[in-house]
Amino acid sequence: MRTNDSSPRLKQLISHVPTCPWMTITALVATDVLCLVLAGIVSVGLRLLFDGAFHPSLYWRLWPVSLIFVFTYALASLYPATAMSPVEELRRITLMTTLLYTLLGSSIFLFREVAIYSRAAFLMAWLLSIAFVVLGRYGIRALWARMPWWGYPVVIMGAGKTGEMVIRTLQHQPSLGLKPIAVLDDDVSKHGSLVGVPVIGRLSMGSALAQRYKIPYAIIAIPGVSHRRLSQMLERYGRVFPHVMIIPDLFGVASLWVIAKDLGGLLGLEIRQQLLLPGPRLLKACLDKGLVVVIGLLCLPLIGLISLLIALDSRGPIFYCQWRIGRGGRMFKVWKFRSMVIDADVALARYLADHPELQLAWEADQKLKNDPRITRMGHFLRKTSLDELPQLWNIFRGEMSMVGPRPIVRTEVWRYGDKFALYLQVLPGLTGLWQVSGRNNVTYEERVNFDAYYVRNWSVWLDIYILMRTIKVVLAGDGAY
Repeated sequence: MRTNDSSPRLKQLISHVPTCPWMTITALVATDVLCLVLAGIVSVGLRLLFDGAFHPSLYWRLWPVSLIFVFTYALASLYPATAMSPVEELRRITLMTTLLYTLLGSSIFLFREVAIYSRAAFLMAWLLSIAFVVLGRYGIRALWARMPWWGYPVVIMGAGKTGEMVIRTLQHQPSLGLKPIAVLDDDVSKHGSLVGVPVIGRLSMGSALAQRYKIPYAIIAIPGVSHRRLSQMLERYGRVFPHVMIIPDLFGVASLWVIAKDLGGLLGLEIRQQLLLPGPRLLKACLDKGLVVVIGLLCLPLIGLISLLIALDSRGPIFYCQWRIGRGGRMFKVWKFRSMVIDADVALARYLADHPELQLAWEADQKLKNDPRITRMGHFLRKTSLDELPQLWNIFRGEMSMVGPRPIVRTEVWRYGDKFALYLQVLPGLTGLWQVSGRNNVTYEERVNFDAYYVRNWSVWLDIYILMRTIKVVLAGDGAY
């Protein structure tokens, strides 16, 4: 894990880190402007298809408005959105874009130009602007986040397990925009290298390091440090690092919606439990009902076609149901398109008897990559997740939600351990954090952790983020078999 390293290694790393963060900001600004203009062009183009007398030239004078969007995004700290979760970024983009389109619409009304501009084009531009900016930022980070010049350098204070976890997280998620370049720790035995990042000296070197190399970020990852020592570190580092973050010893606690509060000079951390608030829960229910009606009507022809293909492919019923555990422990029937042969249990037992080396894999995850029970049509349905379309009926009945933990059977309860209580707090979902984070490519333990994270950090914004990710995952077929 740790090897001998030296300061020349640090100098080499720093030489590849941008000393001018404007490169990252410029890339994001250019992407946003391009996406906003493109949203306007597409919306006007779509409107033109339905009205030959439509005059798109009137809209070109509005393109400078994109610069106002950039200014507003900057006020919302969306440049460069360093260490901002994608859910929070989605929330800010949606709110700021909606605010600006509302102001733009009000201005058009006040200047009596309502008759000139199409309301349909205006509404399409609003929705497309949100979608294009979010997708554009996702694409630009996927393309450039691992480039040496992207992001900001950060020094990690503490070479223990917490420091290692922080480094691995930042290395695994370069889109967060923080690149660890050095670690400091007072324990000399830890000096050397920590997961590829040099541990170069004691904590007292932090000030000199920040001043010499103009490093803007520091992360204190020393859980259990005394209050006095932590205050001293914050006082010292706060004078030289523009941004200092603390990783508290609060693992397993909700992290998305934590808000710092000033309680008469005392620092308080407010953790909002959205599940206990009636407003957000009502909004989630309305979102479920609205989406299930729209998607259900649009998918009726597809459901009919799939039913016909299943009947032609293999003998047996079109639909398959199984008892699952719902919110509060209530049992309900989950509906799916049948994707397996008749007497699937017999086929599985015969297959495992012929391939005993796969028994452990089956017992660990209840999944097989080459499952003999799955029909030809079933392989296609599972790859595209279309086998779960009938669960729209479960959502309509209020037994499931569009987003939530995957519904489980009683034999899986023991795998959740203490986290089963979290599972019972929400409706199971048609899609969820597990499905958009690797699906069958993650272990069962990781799946349980994804479900626990979802419940602890639930919000309507997290649901919207997962729904957007689901579209990408389904189209790509990621982790499905």
